[in-house]
Amino acid sequence: MYTLNFDMYQTAAMAVVMLMVGVLLKKRIEILETFCIPSPVVGGLLFAIVSCLLYTMGIVAFSFDETLKTICMVAFFTSVGFQANVRILKTGGVSLAIFLGCVIVLIIGQNLLAVGLASLLDISPLIGLCTGSISMVGGHGTSGAFGPVLEDLGLEGATTLCTAAATFGLVAGSLMGGPLGRKLILGHDLLKTAVKADETPLVEEEEKHRRSFTMYAPASYQIVLAMGLGTVVSMLLSKTGMTFPVYIGAMIVAAIMRNYSEFTGHYTMHIGEINDIGGICLSLFLGIAMITLKLWQLASLALPLVVLLLGQTTLMFLFAYFVVYNVLGRDYDAAILAAGSCGFGMGATPNAMANMQVLTAKFAPSVKAYILVPIVGSMFADFINSLTITLFINFI
Repeated sequence: MYTLNFDMYQTAAMAVVMLMVGVLLKKRIEILETFCIPSPVVGGLLFAIVSCLLYTMGIVAFSFDETLKTICMVAFFTSVGFQANVRILKTGGVSLAIFLGCVIVLIIGQNLLAVGLASLLDISPLIGLCTGSISMVGGHGTSGAFGPVLEDLGLEGATTLCTAAATFGLVAGSLMGGPLGRKLILGHDLLKTAVKADETPLVEEEEKHRRSFTMYAPASYQIVLAMGLGTVVSMLLSKTGMTFPVYIGAMIVAAIMRNYSEFTGHYTMHIGEINDIGGICLSLFLGIAMITLKLWQLASLALPLVVLLLGQTTLMFLFAYFVVYNVLGRDYDAAILAAGSCGFGMGATPNAMANMQVLTAKFAPSVKAYILVPIVGSMFADFINSLTITLFINFI
């Protein structure tokens, strides 16, 4: 079978093409717009399906250089780190604690369900864990980290199973979040509960979000500086023996830079421009992530693994719809948070941000959701997930 290789530039270009295809399809196919499916997911999933068919027919295989995917992911989360203004984050303390509690319950629930279903199906609990929070909340990064650990414990091909489950979760979480959020918003008439920009203490002064063409270069330099210094922080964190996402160091440095600027006034942070750059990087990351999906990995899963994955999908939907929405206030912000939970609860935080982005663009902004999801999904969730997975591995 012929292999068609794409370097990192060609990979990025293909991601942009499929993103544009997604935008076009959403304009032409009403159901895609109605159910708030993100454009990179629409175009990227179409490419992944075609790629899967060509591969299984033995015609051609695509090989992509994913270097820029990681760079875009880190750049996006660095831009998120710049939003961490301590003065503003204090106003969301109670909601932050409640949402974090929900995520902890979800992580434990995913692993309990995985082990429980594995027992009912009479298969190894380690196989079950491959479809638990390792691949769901953890996504591909945690799957790559814990797959070899499970293989050392005697589960052959654990990394492949974890990766396949994470691939399924990435698609399912992206497809689920938008429709779920839309159903909650319209079904409960939640737009009337949306907090206006001039009424929430979580929104900063509009002056800090004004854009200037000449400030995009300084904003880019600030992001790059935080990314570079963040590698040192990530290296130090790795010495603790815990598994952290690659972008955590950059987020921490960005937050420090932002708050130093706020409290000292020694330099200006170009928040509006940083937000725009971060949004572009998010779209590129999702586009590359979707076109590089290997859907045939799911076809190789045995029936018990399919049952396990369907079980996790059901759990995520019910948890977001009944727990997250109700516990966080049964209002517009709660609906956006529920949609975001589907993203990082079954894949990655960028998917959560994409789910929320498409809803807020269609209905109304949700500053509360945009603050809570990156903090909990990007920082706390990965840390707690690593601890929980380690406990489950040792327990079973």
